[in-house]
Amino acid sequence: MQWQDEAIIIGVKRHGETSVIAELMTRERGRHLGIVRSGRSRSMQPVLQPGNRVEVVWRARLDEHLGEFKLEPLQLRAAKLMETATAVYGVQAMGALLRLLPERDPHPHLFEALDIILDAMDDPSDAGELFVRFELAVLNDLGFGLDLSECAATGTRSDLVYVSPKSGRAVSRDAGAPYADRMLALPDFLGEGASRTADRDGMAAAFRLTGHFLSRHVYEPRGMTQSTARDGFVQAALKALSRAPDDKTPQGSGIIPPAA
Repeated sequence: MQWQDEAIIIGVKRHGETSVIAELMTRERGRHLGIVRSGRSRSMQPVLQPGNRVEVVWRARLDEHLGEFKLEPLQLRAAKLMETATAVYGVQAMGALLRLLPERDPHPHLFEALDIILDAMDDPSDAGELFVRFELAVLNDLGFGLDLSECAATGTRSDLVYVSPKSGRAVSRDAGAPYADRMLALPDFLGEGASRTADRDGMAAAFRLTGHFLSRHVYEPRGMTQSTARDGFVQAALKALSRAPDDKTPQGSGIIPPAA
């Protein structure tokens, strides 16, 4: 058995004296593990860093075997990802999100999103927005997508400011007013047709929103706890946004639409 694909490294662990087991997010075959012989060598260590994009060839006698990877570097961006706290935590947090998905289950849109977000990690505003949309996309692929397109009570598509913590559906200002203390806030930048990037308060609300549904539908039922890397990313992103100017114009924040 053999195949070739493009992939992003999301994790590495030692295997024997000189080898490693690499965990990759491939374009066509989802999250996939394989042995890299001599992966601890001086020449391979710079390649086997989370966030790097590689060309991979996988070989095994049978499809269900772990198999071996042969890797060629395409984009070595790990060094750049070490320059900011948002990037350091972000690459780890997205790797943890991808581990919630079944191994070898194709999610090509998540590969594309991961590749773009990693290139945007040096800008905390863009990184925060894209990370939240990545979480929404993962929730959607797990079968727990949020419906932020219309009010759950009235069907209206305007003035949506809340999200039901139970159903994950948007609620309009008037319909949700009697239950406002029990609702989650819907940040403006996640609404349909939004034209501005998030400020610090909006980003904090977005992190609370996705964190709530990840805990409710994924972590708690599996007996898991939320990734500590996510906590680090959230703190770093909010700290950076508190120092950012308020008049920043949007830059490519629509690569992952709000999950429906």
